Amino acid sequence: MAVSDAGLTVEVTGAVATVTIRNPARRNAMTPAMWRQLPVLLDGLEADPTVRALVLTGAEGTFCAGADLGDLDELLEAGDGSIAVVAEERLAAFAKPTVAAVAGPCVGGGCQLAVACDLRIAAPDARFGVPPARLGLVYPAPTTRRLTQLVGPATAKFLLFTAELIDAERALRVGLVDEVVDDLTARVDAITAAIAQRSQLSVAAAKEIVDDRAGPARIAWWHRKVRDSGEAREGIAAHRERRAPNFGWTPSDRP
Repeated sequence: MAVSDAGLTVEVTGAVATVTIRNPARRNAMTPAMWRQLPVLLDGLEADPTVRALVLTGAEGTFCAGADLGDLDELLEAGDGSIAVVAEERLAAFAKPTVAAVAGPCVGGGCQLAVACDLRIAAPDARFGVPPARLGLVYPAPTTRRLTQLVGPATAKFLLFTAELIDAERALRVGLVDEVVDDLTARVDAITAAIAQRSQLSVAAAKEIVDDRAGPARIAWWHRKVRDSGEAREGIAAHRERRAPNFGWTPSDRP
């Protein structure tokens, strides 16, 4: 497969959309075109009422070995306004739950994307690294803050200062990933299936609040939605009757 075949592909199965990073000639490195493509894809998937969760993964057993650095002068001029940061911020702001399914290398731009997801599930062969110190670059501030919030200052500094790769088990210990599993596809399928069955009102509100995107007025709006939508009444009735709930709220109901 040639470099010209690099790109992102989307597959929607039921309520789950899978975005796959494909650039096998460069171990799935993100090209400038791929960085620009990602926000466009996310806009479409966010607007699709049938999609309840998104999986980001890499083709052929590799998540993403980094970013194609492209034109160095353009990269240095962009700073925190780079197309990579724009794509990362759009992924982090995606209104529905996101899961990074990580196998093989997850380095640089790949790690940037994985950290922007809500959950990270790794195969035993996953490897993680943040290489800017090896390249003489400054990791973007939004990216650095997101990494620090996830793993804490000490581990963030270790990754940023040394540019060393860490294995999946260490990534699990420091909180960079949520689980390490032998059957990555089966576990990610199970997680996203569970998410798709839950109250989407509860899930959407939880994501906004955990990500500190909901102020007092917005939180009050969510509580009014709980009262007015009937989601809680249905959930509690289903629990009492020992049946599956029939939740009806959809993200299209949000303002």
